[in-house]
Amino acid sequence: MLLWTGGSMAFVLVAVSAAGYLYIKHLNDNITSVSDDGASTGGFSKDEAINILLIGTDKRTGAGNEGYGDAGSVGHADTTILLHVSKDRSNATALSIPRDLIVDVPDCPTQQDDGSEKVIAGSQSVRFNTSLGQDGRTPSCTMRTVTELTGIKPDDFMVADFNAVKTLTEAVDGVEVCLGKDIDDRDSHLKLSKGTHKISGEQALAFVRTRHSVGLGGDLSRIGLQQQFLGALMRKLKGNATLTSPTKMLKLAEAGTKALTVDDKLDSIGKLKDLGLELGKLNPKNLTFTTVPVRDNPADGVVHKTVIVDPALAPQVFEAIQNDVSFTDVKKKQKAAKDAQAARLKGTQAPASEVRVRILNGGAPGGSAQAALNWLQNDEGVTKSENAGNAPAGLAKTTLEYAPDQAAQARRLAAILGLSGAALKPGQSVTNAQGLPEMTLTLGKDFKGAGVSLKPPTKAPKVNKSTADKVQCAS
Repeated sequence: MLLWTGGSMAFVLVAVSAAGYLYIKHLNDNITSVSDDGASTGGFSKDEAINILLIGTDKRTGAGNEGYGDAGSVGHADTTILLHVSKDRSNATALSIPRDLIVDVPDCPTQQDDGSEKVIAGSQSVRFNTSLGQDGRTPSCTMRTVTELTGIKPDDFMVADFNAVKTLTEAVDGVEVCLGKDIDDRDSHLKLSKGTHKISGEQALAFVRTRHSVGLGGDLSRIGLQQQFLGALMRKLKGNATLTSPTKMLKLAEAGTKALTVDDKLDSIGKLKDLGLELGKLNPKNLTFTTVPVRDNPADGVVHKTVIVDPALAPQVFEAIQNDVSFTDVKKKQKAAKDAQAARLKGTQAPASEVRVRILNGGAPGGSAQAALNWLQNDEGVTKSENAGNAPAGLAKTTLEYAPDQAAQARRLAAILGLSGAALKPGQSVTNAQGLPEMTLTLGKDFKGAGVSLKPPTKAPKVNKSTADKVQCAS
């Protein structure tokens, strides 16, 4: 099932935030929230990149849904999209994760109804969709699985069942989609002729569930339909006809708050409104839809039954998103800030023998600080270095903090390590046991090993993709 981009709902809620207290309370009461069980970053930040996990389940709740999904399903992660919004809000990437992708689901600490915690044991080499519902797993477990898969820790999650597509498309009076051929799919109940159609309600749900009649007939083909639908919905939501209609706005607020289950960091209209304001800055032409690069699973013996991660291309996609690299050509709003970061690398470099640094492990694999120390001393001539143990807090990315008079040392060490200007943090030095000033190198989760360059990618890899401003007719 396809999950409507909940942030768009949050955007339209801005218009009703000035309404009466009772109505706001009513909308708050509509919202269902569950614990993130510590699997998130702690919630999105207005001044940072945003990663929202959007999950659609195959649970057959709601009137009229008996004919869809698997009978008795506990609600698996039937459709999952990791929505990354750039720090400067100039672009976004919606990364679809195939439900039949073979992954390792980690152990999941999960809050129970009585407030106690239970650790649900992980599973190796299973379908991604079992990260939710199976064995009592909650959305936080899907979050942990995504982090394990991509290296990206989501800030928040939103979950919806079949009713979301139906009620939300009805609230905006339908969206336009395009088919490159006639379709009559008995499984999804979609019957449409070739060309452009306006769909809503049951027909919209049938459209996003269709897979046997498009492409190669599998889940990957259905993802293409879902991405087309999301683009159409975003265009409709951004259109004046929707945003200037009080009636439609209220219908959206009502439908949206009832349709979604969110994490406990997004459990109020105010928080959803704040998220909506951030997502509302996006231009549809700079929202890219793509899918985790995969290959057929050689263990199946059946083509397209399950898939595995493409070991060459998928890590490039994950790394691009981790480093906030756009998949579309955009003019960055923070050019001045990037120029300032680049300037930190320009200038004279001190000899390696004069570089004095302490190394902390802030999220890299165990033993990384010592391995980096050995490499710097034995291979790079940075003999005035020491292993200072674990950092007080984890970091996603490696940083180098230095005092103004250590800039030449910092530039030399950055050149050795392959650090970007963004990794250099002007600040203060620390004093070692001999009373001498040292820089602080904190190895983050991006550290891949001693001698491996930390220079982040500047361009996204070439992958199959589409943007929200254009219609690609499914065939």
